[in-house]
Amino acid sequence: MNLPAARPAVIVIIGVNGTGKTTTIGKLSEKLRREGRKVIIAAADTFRAAAIEQIVIWGERSGAEVIRHSDGSDPGAVVFDALASARAKGADVLIVDTAGRLHTKINLMEELKKIRRILEREHPGSPHEVLLVLDATTGQNALAQARLFNKDIGVTGIVLTKMDGTAKGGIILSIAEELKIPVKMIGVGEGIDDLKDFNAREFIEAMFEQS
Repeated sequence: MNLPAARPAVIVIIGVNGTGKTTTIGKLSEKLRREGRKVIIAAADTFRAAAIEQIVIWGERSGAEVIRHSDGSDPGAVVFDALASARAKGADVLIVDTAGRLHTKINLMEELKKIRRILEREHPGSPHEVLLVLDATTGQNALAQARLFNKDIGVTGIVLTKMDGTAKGGIILSIAEELKIPVKMIGVGEGIDDLKDFNAREFIEAMFEQS
């Protein structure tokens, strides 16, 4: 994934609970660290029980500092502080975790819009990436999620998770055709190294092999 020259580059991770969002953040953090980049994570999913603790564990595993507040605190305030910390410490990348947002949770979707406004105001040009994490096994539901998030928030790329085992992720073809959102990465396992840059040729060949 190519990042802009701006520092810090800001990546916002969105998606519903259960898609592998937190795991993806940890894997992405490790991937960036191995590329020589200093990463800070904003633990802005303050709604779900244990979400902060989980992201802290992944931060420790990947060598990234996690900026956190208490459970139930204002996610926008977490992002504001994390951006300030990233600037002060010369971080290359700020990864923003967010709560799993469903179309029935209007207040949570509005909170996500607020996070975006804060980033745009405090760091013009950001967020540089808004990555939607989708579970490859969920079929048409993944397309519905992509429509919703792209309409309300704007999505720059997709991370397709759970591509290990028998999951084909063929729904991504429908998403690419309808929404024109590129797939940036795929998750192929639970290990910290199991996040790969998406290769269209390899993806199509694997689909035919499993057919």
